[in-house]
Amino acid sequence: MENRQIKCPKARQCGGCQLQGISYEEQLEQKQKKTEELIGPYCRVFPICGMEDPYHYRNKVHAVLDHKKGKVISGIYAEGSHRVVPVDACLIEDEKADEIIVTIRELLQSFKLPVYDEDTGRGLFRHILIRVGKTSGQIMVVLVMASPIFPSKNNFIRVLRQKHPEITTIVQNINDQDTSMVLGEREKVLYGKGYITDTLCGKVFRISSRSFYQINPVQTEKLYQKAIHLASLTGKERIVDAYCGIGTIGLIASDRVKQVIGIELNEDAVRDAMKNARANNVSNVEFYCDDAGDFMREMAANGEKVDVVFMDPPRSGSDEIFLSSVVQLAPKRVVYISCNPETMARDLEYLTDHGYRAITAWPFDMFPSTAHIEVVTCLSR
Repeated sequence: MENRQIKCPKARQCGGCQLQGISYEEQLEQKQKKTEELIGPYCRVFPICGMEDPYHYRNKVHAVLDHKKGKVISGIYAEGSHRVVPVDACLIEDEKADEIIVTIRELLQSFKLPVYDEDTGRGLFRHILIRVGKTSGQIMVVLVMASPIFPSKNNFIRVLRQKHPEITTIVQNINDQDTSMVLGEREKVLYGKGYITDTLCGKVFRISSRSFYQINPVQTEKLYQKAIHLASLTGKERIVDAYCGIGTIGLIASDRVKQVIGIELNEDAVRDAMKNARANNVSNVEFYCDDAGDFMREMAANGEKVDVVFMDPPRSGSDEIFLSSVVQLAPKRVVYISCNPETMARDLEYLTDHGYRAITAWPFDMFPSTAHIEVVTCLSR
């Protein structure tokens, strides 16, 4: 395991990597300790799974555009502010993505294309989003603009592709709202298919600009394999993948179960999930665009039976309404994937008070240099 300490010159200004400057072994020790403090009261916590090389793992890179002294700058907001910290290269971001962002910034300067100004609401270019397929090598560039009008568009795209022939698709996203959201609702494909694909645990996934897809695919494979292993699948099960996103867990588990039901509130994600099922020739999966809690309560009311529920909630965890729907549906096992052990501990308290027992917990370091910890826990009824 890598233990070299690389110092980032922007660490203090940006605040993104809270554990910057601590050796990787020490980072893992801190995360293990925190997981044991929070999840240890409910079950045994196994040793954390770290990375071989804890650098440049982020396959999704976002840069904010701004200007300083007449020059275009790109980077990230300093923590808790709207001040842009200029960044050319980041220790946790994909290196090729960073290179492309620098090129786009230089092109904006040479094409004299105006950068959006938050204070006045004038200007055009707001953000750049790059997504990289770790196994496919495919690269998507999303240019987020305040208006659909793109001066010198054809020339700009031609020069960008000449400098980076590895780019497989370029999308123009229009965000004309006064909002802190990066992406707007409207999109135009300027080059390529408008999406990329990537392979995870042997299944191919279609990733569009707004799809949720795990940021560290190397660790995600290990995490999902562990989650599916903990579910003790025999091939006869009917499973629910709650908060299913583009269908990753459900599709990966589909070979080992009888039926998968995926539930997700985001329409774009459900559309991608259905396409992913077709692309992988998976026929024992059904995806529904609905609130997972409401859907499971209805299943329980109709007397439907489920063997395993996989849940992968947002950082805020689940709410009592959702957890009560899990208890009503009463699966034999619940596999809970969490990106926040604090909210997981709160949810485990509810589930263990309502007829479930936590068996084991396995932490994964998905985000080296940051304080985030991913944990998968299995509960049985």
